[in-house]
Amino acid sequence: MASLLNPPLTLPQNKLNPGGVLAASTSGIPSKKFQPSSTRWSHRRCLLMRAKTSVETDMLANDSVGTDAVDDKDFGVVCMHHVGILCENLERSLDFYQNILGLEINEARPHEKLPYRGAWLWVGSEMIHLMELPNPDPFTGRPEHGGRDRHTCIAIRDVSKLKAILDKAGIPYTLSRSGRPAIFTRDPDTNALEFTQVDA
Repeated sequence: MASLLNPPLTLPQNKLNPGGVLAASTSGIPSKKFQPSSTRWSHRRCLLMRAKTSVETDMLANDSVGTDAVDDKDFGVVCMHHVGILCENLERSLDFYQNILGLEINEARPHEKLPYRGAWLWVGSEMIHLMELPNPDPFTGRPEHGGRDRHTCIAIRDVSKLKAILDKAGIPYTLSRSGRPAIFTRDPDTNALEFTQVDA
């Protein structure tokens, strides 16, 4: 399954710019023109960068951009960094996310600095943050189709391959109601996950 997800970026860890973000050369990467009207995926690709790993220092940099010359609503959105997912049992969730979905742990993220157990998993160049905390959502009474519930959507290359993986593991799922190549399933804590097929 790991091959279905975008591979994580490999960037030099010592090339931080003053804003606290890694900068990378894109000279060896094929470029695609930005075409929001014709390609749903191309406008979702983030810049090739990674935030610093420190939880405390990546929230606000000491050197902030002056707001006088900037639109008061433009605070510099770059991309989605991570999605937080609550779990009751970290080991059970890691078994699902690692062994079924093929995600890899980001060992650089801080675990010991947080007051709860958790793990950071790579999803392409972004992450899922599993957090072993009480879940306020009910386990029962949720919609069968995850598309009608709060959900996290992950872009993949081959929905039919994921369908075969879920079938083999005996994990229930539903297909997209719109007919597009997408599949919805739930993790062991009933968190809804969507996997949508995109052109790589």
